[in-house]
Amino acid sequence: MTTYIIRRLLYMIPVIFGVSFIIFVLFNVVAGDPAPLLLGKHATVQQIHDLREQLGLNKPLFAQYMDVVKSAFTFDFGRSWATRQDIIEMIRQGAWPSLTLTIPAFMISTILSILLALVVAFYRGKGIDLTIRFLCIAGQSISSVAYILFFQYFFAYKLGWFEISGYEPEFPVFLSYVALPGIIWIVLSLGPDVRFFRTVILDEIYQDYVRTARAKGLGEITVLLKHVLRNAMIPIITYVVIQIPFLILGALLLESFFSIPGLGGITLNALNSSDFPVIKAMAVLSSIAYILFSLLTDVLYTLADPRVKLK
Repeated sequence: MTTYIIRRLLYMIPVIFGVSFIIFVLFNVVAGDPAPLLLGKHATVQQIHDLREQLGLNKPLFAQYMDVVKSAFTFDFGRSWATRQDIIEMIRQGAWPSLTLTIPAFMISTILSILLALVVAFYRGKGIDLTIRFLCIAGQSISSVAYILFFQYFFAYKLGWFEISGYEPEFPVFLSYVALPGIIWIVLSLGPDVRFFRTVILDEIYQDYVRTARAKGLGEITVLLKHVLRNAMIPIITYVVIQIPFLILGALLLESFFSIPGLGGITLNALNSSDFPVIKAMAVLSSIAYILFSLLTDVLYTLADPRVKLK
């Protein structure tokens, strides 16, 4: 496994070069010259020239591409065009608010979804199964913005149970600010997660080894927990772990509506102000995180199923 991990880490080097090239093409070639956009339509030619020189946009394209590659390996993304702050410091400051919201909500929603999927699989075809499936489909049919506005108005404004917006980083003060957006995250996640986990579990229930376990006299709950769930862990691990890198970006809508100064808000502000360095930094970090968690997924396969060998 050690050899496999080292080899996969070495494979990251050409992948990062490729990802950096795609990001460079998107933001430095396809997007065009950002200087007129930043200065406005009344900018003079000299002002545009000075800004291009200040931002390094007058350098050869290859030199600009190597700057993107260098930032991917050194995490030195320079300064924001909009705020003039150091980008890595902006990310560091925004990481705590985002992670205090996304990680607990993600963990709770995943555990609840697996438990509900086991319940509906156990009562497959019966009333509780049909009811939960109907609620999942109905819940997915409603816009996430509608959930946010309703929960914010009813539970925060009318009932006053939660803070309606803002954020305080101290523990446990921040809990009152992330509780309601966390609940919304869980509600939004349950529908697709339960349906996926239910499908995976039902695929295993109809396998021959399950019929053999029942023939030996094992109870349905024992079969479900000891045999079916364990053999269903490969697709479940893939589904869960691959979502983790996207937690880095935070929750764009939730952070925006609840005024949480996290990475989602930073990304959204960068998009609105055409702050390309910040957008490129978030894209690079997300790509690296995705590669690392893909490796973690493969390693977890061997723990979930000893028959899986890494070569």
